This record gives sequence, C-alpha cells and structure tokens, in this order.
Amino acid sequence: MTSANTPVRLQAVAAPDQPEVTPALESLYEGFKEELLVPLWTEIGDLMPPYPRSRAVAHLWRWDRLRQLAAQAGELVPVGRGGERRAIALANPSLGGRPFATPTLWAAIQYLMPGEDAPEHRHTQHAFRFVVEGEGVWTVVNGDPVPMNRGDFLPQAGWNWHAHHNATREPMAWIDGLDIPFQYNNESQFFEFGRDQIGEAERITPERSRSEQLWAHPGLRPVSVTDAGAGSPLLAYKWEHTDRALADQLDLDHQGFPGVVEPGHAAVRYADPMTGGDVLPTIRAEMHRVTTGTQTAPVRETGSSVYQVFDGSGSVTVGEHTWSVVRGDLFVVPSWQPFSVRSESGATDSDSGALDLFRFSDAPMFEALRLNRVITEGLDR
Repeated sequence: MTSANTPVRLQAVAAPDQPEVTPALESLYEGFKEELLVPLWTEIGDLMPPYPRSRAVAHLWRWDRLRQLAAQAGELVPVGRGGERRAIALANPSLGGRPFATPTLWAAIQYLMPGEDAPEHRHTQHAFRFVVEGEGVWTVVNGDPVPMNRGDFLPQAGWNWHAHHNATREPMAWIDGLDIPFQYNNESQFFEFGRDQIGEAERITPERSRSEQLWAHPGLRPVSVTDAGAGSPLLAYKWEHTDRALADQLDLDHQGFPGVVEPGHAAVRYADPMTGGDVLPTIRAEMHRVTTGTQTAPVRETGSSVYQVFDGSGSVTVGEHTWSVVRGDLFVVPSWQPFSVRSESGATDSDSGALDLFRFSDAPMFEALRLNRVITEGLDR
C-alpha cells in the first residue's frame, strides 16, 4: 500500500507505448510522485490485463506429510486461549508467505487430540469443516453438538459460536475452509472469544444434531422457520447422502439419461435447504466423482478453488503442472488456469471405484458481482 513513507515508483521510460522522454515529462512525473499520483498509462497493462493473471500459483500438498506434521504439533502445541485452534494453514508459495491458499480462500488441516476441547469463539469469516478420515469429534455450534465423520461436510456461517471436543481415545484431523483472505484484504473481519469451557449439556455425543433433525430431510423444510439467517441452517451434510447422489447420477448416465456434468463425471453442490443457493455467502462446496479411465475436459474459470482427494487416485493437471494424487492430497486451482482430471482409481474404501474430489471455491462472490466466466473446451458458458 502506498503511504507518505512509501514513495510512488514512477519513472519516465522510452517505450513504443509511452510518451517521449523529455525534461518536461520527467518534471511532470516528479510532480506526480510528490502528490502520490500514478498515471493510468504507465500501469494499464498490469491493472487491466487481457485475462486474469492470478497472484496465486498451482500447488500440491501431500496429505501424508500434512498428517505427520499435524501429529507432531499435537504432541508439542496445546489447544487453548491464544492459539485457539491447532490449525495449520496452506500457504500458497506466491502469496508472500501469508497463510492463504488463494487470494480469497484459506485452507488448513486441524488436529484434535483425544479428550481435547477447542474453546468457543466466533468470527465474521464464513467457515466449514470437511472430514477425509476419522470420527469421534463433535463441533458444538450455538450449543448444538454436531457429529463429524468421514465424508461429512459441515458448513458454518460467520458470527456463530462454535467449539470442538474429541470424545474418543484417538486423535482426529480434518480440513477447515474459510474466507479469511477475502475478509482480511477487505478489512471487514471481527472476532470474539466465547466461554472457556462448553457446558456439560453440550458435551453429549448425539448421533444427529438438532439442525439435522430440522433440516436433513430431502425436499422438506420446517414451516415454523421463516428466517434461518446467513448461510445454511443444516450443519452437517452426511456422506451417505452425497455418495448416493453421485452413484445415482452415474447410474442414469449408464442408462443413457442426462444428469452428469460429462460422461463418467458426476458432481453435486451442497445447497442451503432454505434457499436452494450456496451453503455460505462467500464459499461454494461440491463433490465430484470421476469414473476409472475417464479424462475430464479442461475448464478455465474466474475465481479460485481448493480441491481435496476424498477417495481413489488419479492425475490432475492445473496449468502447466500435472500431479499424481491419492486420498487426502490437496491442491489449488488459481483463477483462469485450465484444470482437468484423469481417474486411475484402483482399490478404494468406497464401492464407487472412482476418483472422488471435494472442491470449494469463491464462486458465490464472483457470481454476485457478475464477474464469473467459465470456458470448457474453448466454449463460453
């Protein structure tokens, strides 16, 4: 950011698209610098490029290594006031060392030891948890204990009280996604500490949360609720439902009926049961299933995404990078970089025998501002 202590960098240069360098021009530029002014004609190529040039780069993080480092942190770093969470963020290598996966999205592995509690707090940042392995942790949102199990997606809109507790004898890891970079760069964030300890009535371990009892019924919503606030009121989207939806799409595909993104590629979007829209105002979440041997068409999109391999194996291509990926691996797709997938799945934990990918993106923000654009195989849509 330019300030009185940070001089404007401006110099008259001889170039085909710039004015002739003369003493008068140099004097003009000195006047600009003194008044902290920058003429558009020297910056337009950077400020208004012909297509998005993301500050983020494509990058891959291996789950096995993340899990290993998180386990080490579990032995060395306590959870409590001050640090609040044992969360280890993915830092995109081109974003100046900030703990940001992309310019708008934050992703981290969070690790909770047996019997541990992560204390209650709230923040304006919209968040979710996605479980790639393990069970036994409950997140308590506004006093409602919500179980977390493999494959479950748990959204939580901003400014809701939340804490976590591990009720088992085993540690558990999951990924967190938030819009921290977006709110940080736009200077709109708030944070508040809650109770140091949740109440005993909230330390129960129900199979279903109260939010699920109200909202987890396909096509049905409680008549008694007329305003559920920002974000989805359903706090847990169970893997069994996601898995069945993907399997049914592919079954229809095999029968020759429409319903998939492309042959061999099924996808679902987690939706707010109140509105049918995205589960969070700033974050879109999806699950994709790519059948063995399928190669998806390259896609370019404005906005950025983070993917995690939920099951299976395959290869992903992001821009000029191609990686082999297995369960748990995370990678970033920056804005307008072409992305495609090839499933090479062998043995998996699911019956699908496919490559399952969890994705979250900043698409709701881009759509709200009419900045969204998608090109698949060279065709605008």
